[in-house]
Amino acid sequence: MNKHIIKTTLLLFFLSIGLSACFQSKPLTLVESLKQIPNVTVKKILGDTTYTSYYELYFTQPLDHENPEAGTFKQRVLLGHHAVEKPMVVEIQGYNIWTEKAGELSKLLNANQLTIEHRYFKNSIPDSLDWQYLNIKQAAADQHVVIQALKKIYKNKWITTGISKGGQTTMYHRYFYPNDVDVSVPYVGPLNFAREDKRIHKHLSTVGSKECRDKIYQFQMACFKNKKEILPLAKTHVKEKGYSFSMGLEKALDLSILEYSFAFWQWGGVKCEDIPSSNANPEELFKHLKRVSGMDFFDENSLKPSLAFYHQALTEIGMYSYKVEPFKQYINYKKDLTFDHVFPNDPIRKFNPESMQKVNKWLQSDADKMLFIYGEWDTWSATAVDLKNNTKCKKFVNPKGAHSTRIRHFPPEMKKEIIQTLEEWLEMSIRNE
Repeated sequence: MNKHIIKTTLLLFFLSIGLSACFQSKPLTLVESLKQIPNVTVKKILGDTTYTSYYELYFTQPLDHENPEAGTFKQRVLLGHHAVEKPMVVEIQGYNIWTEKAGELSKLLNANQLTIEHRYFKNSIPDSLDWQYLNIKQAAADQHVVIQALKKIYKNKWITTGISKGGQTTMYHRYFYPNDVDVSVPYVGPLNFAREDKRIHKHLSTVGSKECRDKIYQFQMACFKNKKEILPLAKTHVKEKGYSFSMGLEKALDLSILEYSFAFWQWGGVKCEDIPSSNANPEELFKHLKRVSGMDFFDENSLKPSLAFYHQALTEIGMYSYKVEPFKQYINYKKDLTFDHVFPNDPIRKFNPESMQKVNKWLQSDADKMLFIYGEWDTWSATAVDLKNNTKCKKFVNPKGAHSTRIRHFPPEMKKEIIQTLEEWLEMSIRNE
């Protein structure tokens, strides 16, 4: 072949490669990648400024993932972005999104963060509240859709986490989709086996010291003994706050007094020595009652944002009741009081324990790399996960801890073991300050 022809051919070949490189499309920006996700709207917002950038996404989700013709709803999701190379922590909410801030795990891992609002709460409520589509299976499918969509962008380790009902929701998602993420860290998430789980009563009769439990009981008794004098105080308080109760003022006061022991141990913000003596005056009794077990917990307007929670509690994920028997000489109820008052105009909701039984069996046999965080004195620890012989998961209980227990609250040695477990499971080093 002619040398000039060979030179010309080679020149054209290398020129074509160069031109091809010039015209190759640039890598997609994060926003462009997000906008390529089907059925998603993307908006850049201020959010937590510790992230490089922050976005609000709305996913169009089917009401019924097994029957798309049933309709759709918009689900709110937040994305705090550091870098696509970093891990992703998914904050699975059990309710609405409470905050745009980075959670404890995201800070520990210096990770990106996805926050997923639960269906039927706040910005993720369908146009029609058809309760048949509010169950753990449908909610887990929502989270699966979001996680799988973002995994196409973020390819490092994935961790799900959630607090309280978010901790429950984290368990449920992992049960249905065990391979969606590498590790899960549910915080203070109960696993109830009944509509009104009796293990709560057992916990309240054994938690802490006998001296403190007796003082709590005597305080409740004092409130009931002085109810005639406390009722006018409650009436004034309720009027000032604009509360209203489907069960009436007197029963709402009874419920607040009965709730006191649960709330005292759940939150741990009040010490035993702060409890008024049994001969305290009505004003002092009511002031303390409001502090620990506020009547707003039973207010109709306060309950509205949480109707979805109560529906799930009474039908699938369980709740608790108030023990009447110890106070029956002062209150006239034939049986323990339940949360049916939340839906005063509806038929009594029927509880199906099957879902929780299946989740429990899976946790004790097949669950892998799930790290459970609990507080010893937290009332919800009465129904904490029992891993039995499943050594592929771990549970840590913070001594004397409350429902606000986080990894940072553990004693140094326990905290060290938690961090080491996460490092081993995630195959990465964690900066623990």
